[in-house]
Amino acid sequence: MNDRISQDNEQREQRSLWEEAWRRFRKNRLAILSLVFLLLLAAVAAATILWDFADGRAFYNAHVIKQNLRLRLKGPSAEHIFGLDEFGRDMFLRMLWGIRYSLFMGMAGIAFSTLLGGLIGAVAGYYKRLDNVLMRAMDVLLAIPSMLLATAIVAALGPGLVNVLIAISIAYVPTFARTLRASVLTVKEQEFIEAARSVGADNGRIIMRYIVPNSLAPLIVQSTLGVAGAILSIAGLSFLGLGIQPPTPEWGSMLSNARTYIRDAWHITMIPGAGIMLTILALNLVGDGLRDALDPKLKS
Repeated sequence: MNDRISQDNEQREQRSLWEEAWRRFRKNRLAILSLVFLLLLAAVAAATILWDFADGRAFYNAHVIKQNLRLRLKGPSAEHIFGLDEFGRDMFLRMLWGIRYSLFMGMAGIAFSTLLGGLIGAVAGYYKRLDNVLMRAMDVLLAIPSMLLATAIVAALGPGLVNVLIAISIAYVPTFARTLRASVLTVKEQEFIEAARSVGADNGRIIMRYIVPNSLAPLIVQSTLGVAGAILSIAGLSFLGLGIQPPTPEWGSMLSNARTYIRDAWHITMIPGAGIMLTILALNLVGDGLRDALDPKLKS
């Protein structure tokens, strides 16, 4: 009974902490605007996916990737607000359909990195005997820049959507493992962990029930910032020709194909570049807002 009461009190305290964090986050107008922008991008990406399923990609084939060489490199106009690319394809539609690859792939890759890295970090932080082995392995991966590691993995596996996801996921695992391990080392020394041990809770329950939920704040912030890095890595791989292949409208691939025509048609390089820049800026602003909201002591 006492254990259940203490758990209920802990849950109420945890809810109040998250509510207080949300209250602080709402005060950051730039973070809120950035979050709205990202939610809008996610909604547009989801709508394009549903549209493709609904009509069997007929609209995609007829308008997004269909070429019209007579109108190639045409600038922005009332009919084509973002203009046409080097093959006469509508840039506005290609930007909309490209959101899914830049945003959703970045989120999917970081989600896997967070789960795997968080598991490694939690185990390493809790079990001293495994800490040295796991962290030395993570140090080896951390010694290689994430973009270089992702490039090497894709070069070995070959270009393609799945291989890019694998490369991005593996490249960011050490960062999340280190982040959660640092939090676990602090949380596991708290008195409520000793109380859980004293009532007979096993190690798995202590880790998943008490330690990980109280160590999530820095991991959430790092995940938000990690998505921005993953989007940039995906765009970089596509720019190098190792990522998603044409005619798929991925922003990095669009930018790579357009660089030859940068002097003749500014819009086909500026628009994908601006899309990447604004998305990463929004993610960084949301990450900064979450950092200040979840740990006000870090706010300068």
